[in-house]
Amino acid sequence: MPREMMYAEAMATALVEEMKRDSDVIFYGQNLGMTERDPMVRQFGKDRVRITPISETAEMGIAVGAAMTGLRPVVELWMSEFMLVAMGQVLNEAPRIRYMTGGQVKVPLVFKAGYGFAAGWAGQHSNCIYHTMMGIPGLKVVLPSTPADAKGLMAAAIRDDNPVVYLHHYMLTIDKGPVPDGEFVIPFGVADIKRTGSDVTLVATGWMVKHSLAAAEALAKEGISVEVIDPRTIAPLDVQTILTSLKKTGRLVLVDQAPRHASVSAIIAAEVAEHGFDLLKAPVRMVTALDTSIPYSEPMETFVLPDEAKIVKAVKAVLGK
Repeated sequence: MPREMMYAEAMATALVEEMKRDSDVIFYGQNLGMTERDPMVRQFGKDRVRITPISETAEMGIAVGAAMTGLRPVVELWMSEFMLVAMGQVLNEAPRIRYMTGGQVKVPLVFKAGYGFAAGWAGQHSNCIYHTMMGIPGLKVVLPSTPADAKGLMAAAIRDDNPVVYLHHYMLTIDKGPVPDGEFVIPFGVADIKRTGSDVTLVATGWMVKHSLAAAEALAKEGISVEVIDPRTIAPLDVQTILTSLKKTGRLVLVDQAPRHASVSAIIAAEVAEHGFDLLKAPVRMVTALDTSIPYSEPMETFVLPDEAKIVKAVKAVLGK
């Protein structure tokens, strides 16, 4: 039976369940396991739950080495921007080793980090930098938008034999929703239709799924039927589900918190242009952040980022309203 959980609780539940299931799963990072009273330390011991120095380069390098020896490390990196100081490990080491060894060496690790903290955290903590990772062969990238997805994708990430970047949106941390009890694994590369519709296909990621569902609800009151799709994983990316929806609606709006020219939306638009151009009844519309750093000022932040009103406007535009 499903039970109500917060987004952050669902992630933690999956991690605990996987650590109970597999003794090779280890969890470490800054500010973790700081005392003997820490619940994770008490449950799994200091060999499996560890605090690290303030060095992302060290944390992520250790993860690559540990994974090569057969462990399954989950590294708590807190914010995705902190990963930037160690992108050599993320982009050029972890994803390449299995290929370069002809499949003889697996690298099963999870880089866990929050992103998109758009609540006055300004230029260095509010970003969506997943575009830097989604095109790297051998690297998987997930963006859960609901508590259920947070749990199911975490379990899948830990069990995968490849490096996975697990990005959880800070603005969803305390959102609640039904989450299946017990073992629950969501396969990578399978998009989820969050709401069915017939007039417009709307594809959104992360926090923008919540905004898109609110926009779809508002548009329904005006007689406009919007189908909302959440890719859930952007590497691999489920293009086929989007094309199947587009066959029905003929109109596409892409919503992404990232800047326009560094977004998942731009990649999806390119895929649709090549594989589904003849399905379109109107030009594709992209609702993204502006190509600028996120301001500290709340009114300016609102101006830069997508929101429900901007999504509604884009949907009406593709319908010619």
